[in-house]
Amino acid sequence: MKRVIALNLKTYAESTGEAGEKLCEVVEKVAENAKTAEIIACPQAPFLAQAAKKSKHSIVFAQSCDAAKPGQSTGAVLPEAVKASGAKGTLVNHSEKKIVHEQAKEVVERCAKLGLRVIACADTVSEAVALAKFSPWAVAVEPPELIGSGISVSSARPDVVVESVREIKRTNPNVLALVGAGVSTAGDVAKSIELGADGVLLASAFVKSKEPAKLLAEMAEALG
Repeated sequence: MKRVIALNLKTYAESTGEAGEKLCEVVEKVAENAKTAEIIACPQAPFLAQAAKKSKHSIVFAQSCDAAKPGQSTGAVLPEAVKASGAKGTLVNHSEKKIVHEQAKEVVERCAKLGLRVIACADTVSEAVALAKFSPWAVAVEPPELIGSGISVSSARPDVVVESVREIKRTNPNVLALVGAGVSTAGDVAKSIELGADGVLLASAFVKSKEPAKLLAEMAEALG
């Protein structure tokens, strides 16, 4: 099993329009040479289909997905639309896009029927356990106070990483345990793996890097 680097490109100016397209090209190029890493890019929704079409070695996920039914749901991103775009999965319940757990459960179930993978995001270990019960592909634990801080959860809160991995695997051994928040360097990635994680979820460190290709290649190598 390959370890995971999931890159949430969010809605930064540096990941909007042509800038976002270039970042996805960087991800694709690094993924082509990464032997032990599965690298996921999560671009903004208007660019999802375009990114998916160009993706051969990297994997494209949506940044979020809704439990709304097809029909009168203006502005919603449906699992069926994610599938139609060519993307392979989606994030759900990110701290910046929270949904109630029953909706997360429905998203996971509908995505499973469509052959889409879901990374369910959790603020706490207890929330990670609750989401793992729905059998998403992965659960990513991100203490919200560390998101965008540049201070990695693996160094600031190693206990959270260890406990998260233990409790996710205890709840559902088939679910990957990812960690995030403040992950900024290859050292942060290596430490997360050392603490038992299956991979990492990050955003600003990659999006705002002056050398994103170099950073991502180093992170991929750090997966071991």
